[in-house]
Amino acid sequence: MHYKLDELDKAILAQIANDARKPFLEVARECKVSGAAIHQRIQKLINGGVIKGSEFMLNNSLIGYETCAYMGLYLQNPGQFPVVIEALRQIPEVVECHYTTGQYDLFIKIYARNNTHLLDIIHHQLQPLGLARTETLISFKEEFKRNIPVS
Repeated sequence: MHYKLDELDKAILAQIANDARKPFLEVARECKVSGAAIHQRIQKLINGGVIKGSEFMLNNSLIGYETCAYMGLYLQNPGQFPVVIEALRQIPEVVECHYTTGQYDLFIKIYARNNTHLLDIIHHQLQPLGLARTETLISFKEEFKRNIPVS
């Protein structure tokens, strides 16, 4: 089921998607409505699940996590999904986890301090989960990250 967005919702989302710290009064001025109207609309979008929260984006390399890797995971047994997902949640360096089509059972994004730390995570935290095997792609640099445009 899709949430029905009107033009004001779209205008609000376009502004705050790129800057979650933008003051409501500034959003209100640009949308030509009151600050209270913006506050109510944003609350409605949060309650409707359209806005899942706001966040600060960390510069991972500046806080010591210089290796970003994407890993395809192959499970030994499809019945392992719930156990493996819960175990992945307990590994702080795993920042995303996706069910996928194609060759992988799961696809994860992981940050490590360096390649040695990544290897340690693979050997001591991922392999004990009963994986058949993994495939790893290391990202040299994230060029950009963005939200999907609202239309």
